[in-house]
Amino acid sequence: MYAIVNIAGKQFKVTKDRFVYAPKLQGEAGASVEFDQVLLAEDNGTVSIGAPLLSGAKVSGKILDHVKGDKVIVFKKKRRKGYKKKNGHRQDFTKVLIESIVL
Repeated sequence: MYAIVNIAGKQFKVTKDRFVYAPKLQGEAGASVEFDQVLLAEDNGTVSIGAPLLSGAKVSGKILDHVKGDKVIVFKKKRRKGYKKKNGHRQDFTKVLIESIVL
């Protein structure tokens, strides 16, 4: 059983007892979260597709931790001008454990 869920404007394929690294969500570690924007769900070979959302479908999970992603190097340079700038960025993510999918 799996579902395609919209979390903070991004779509994730989620299954029970798996982790998802979603964009940073409000809430503390250990708090429960519920996602009701389910776009597609599969249960024992039966696929349900929403138009655009499935009514009554919910995915619930638990926030485990707030983490940072890998560092991305941003390097800007203009040739022959002596201009170069090196910058780094680490995106904030929330690690969510999917506990149940209700159709």
